[in-house]
Amino acid sequence: MEPDVSLIQKHKTILRNVSLTLRLLIAVTLYFTTYLPQFDSSPEIILRSEPWRPVISTWASTLLRWDAFHFLHIAKEGYVYEYEWAFLPGAPYISNLLSLPIDLLDMMLGKPHKPFRLEELLVMGALASLSCDGVFLIYRLTGKLFDSPSFAMLTAILSLLSSSPATLRHAGYTEPFFAFWSYYGMVQCVDKQWLRASLGFAVAGAFRSNGVFLGGFLIWGMLVDPILLRQKAKLSIIIQCAILSIIPSTPFIYHQYCAYKSFCGTIFSPPWCNNFPPSNYSYVQSKYWNVGFLRYWTVSQIPNFIISTPVLVLLLYSSTYHIYYSLLPRLRSRISPATTTPPSLHQKSISPLLSPQITPHAIYALILTLMLLFAAHTQIILRLAAAIPFTYWSAAHLWLEHPRCAKAWTAWSVVWGAVSLVLWGTFLPPA
Repeated sequence: MEPDVSLIQKHKTILRNVSLTLRLLIAVTLYFTTYLPQFDSSPEIILRSEPWRPVISTWASTLLRWDAFHFLHIAKEGYVYEYEWAFLPGAPYISNLLSLPIDLLDMMLGKPHKPFRLEELLVMGALASLSCDGVFLIYRLTGKLFDSPSFAMLTAILSLLSSSPATLRHAGYTEPFFAFWSYYGMVQCVDKQWLRASLGFAVAGAFRSNGVFLGGFLIWGMLVDPILLRQKAKLSIIIQCAILSIIPSTPFIYHQYCAYKSFCGTIFSPPWCNNFPPSNYSYVQSKYWNVGFLRYWTVSQIPNFIISTPVLVLLLYSSTYHIYYSLLPRLRSRISPATTTPPSLHQKSISPLLSPQITPHAIYALILTLMLLFAAHTQIILRLAAAIPFTYWSAAHLWLEHPRCAKAWTAWSVVWGAVSLVLWGTFLPPA
C-alpha cells in the first residue's frame, strides 16, 4: 500500500513543532530550577560566570550535571584518570570539535590564544544534541515495520514523553547521539542497506558501550531471519555478515586498546592488564561504580528500583510476550515443518507487538533490560529506554489493547518527566 505522503508530511510537521516546544519548556524549566536550593554547588563554582553574561552562564550551569563533569574534563584535558575510561569519547569529542571554530575565530581576530572555556564546551555539546532528534527516525522506522502512519505517529508522540528528558533533550549527554544513530542503523537494516546500518551502529558505539550489541541486528537480518524463512545462507553472505557485525564494536575495542597502551606494559600495570581479554572497562566499572551481578540489589537502592519499575515492567512484559507468542512459534515451525502455523502469527493485524519483523528489537530490549536489572545501575534504564524503540511500541500497543494501562503509563511519563527535571535542576539523584 502506497503511503499517504500528505499525511506523513503533516505528522512530521506536528512532531517538529511538539519536539521544539518540549525542548523550550525543558530549557525554561531547568533555568528556573537554578533559583531553587542546590544540593551541589559545583557547577557555579567551576563555571564562575562573568557579571556581563549571567543568563548564558546560568543556562550553561544546567548542562553540568553528573556524567557531564567527566565529559567536560575529558574534552578539555583528555583521559587523565583511570575511572574516566568508563566513558567512551563520543560526547567529549563532539564538544571539543564544535568549539574549534570559536578558537579559530579568535585567532583570525588577533585575540590571544586561550584554552576552551568550559561554558563553550557545554553549550556546543548541547547544540550538537539538537541535531540528533530521533523522533523522526523512530517515526520512519515504525512506519516501515508496521506499515501504519497512525501507529508510527502514536509511537513517535509517546517517544517525546521521555523518562529522562534532561539527558535526551537538553544536555550534551550520550543519550541523544546514541539513540539517533541506533535508530538510523535500524532503519537501514529494514531497507537492507547493511553497510550503512553497520556504520550508523558504529557511530552509536562511539558514545555508549551498549553499541556492541547493535551488531545483532545485522546478524539477525542477514543470517537468522533468512534461515527462519527457509533460505540457504551463502558463504559470501556469512563472510559479509561477520565483517559488518564486528564494525559496531570497533569504537569500544579501540577504546580498550588505547587504555591498554596507556596503562599496561610497565611494572606498575593494574590487575586488569593480566586478564583475558584485558578489559579496562569492566575493571573500572567494578572498582569505581560497584557494577556487577546483584551488587546493586541493596536496601539503599530500593528508591532507584521503584522509579525504574514502570519502564522495567513494560519492557520485560512486552519483550517476553513477543518472544513467547511470536518468536517461539516460528522456531517450532522451523524445526517441525509439519506443525500447523500457530494462531499467534495470525494476530499481526490485531496486535502489532507480535509482528515477526520486530523480533530482533524484542531480543535487544530483553537483553539490555535484564543486564540493567541484575548487573548495573538499574535506574540507567530511564536514560537508555530512549534508544530502545521497543519501549514506545510497547506503550503504543497498550493504547490499542489496554487503554487503562496506557493512560497510567502516559500519566507516569508526564509526571515523572516533570519531577526528573526538578531533580536534575537541583542536582539530586537519579544520575
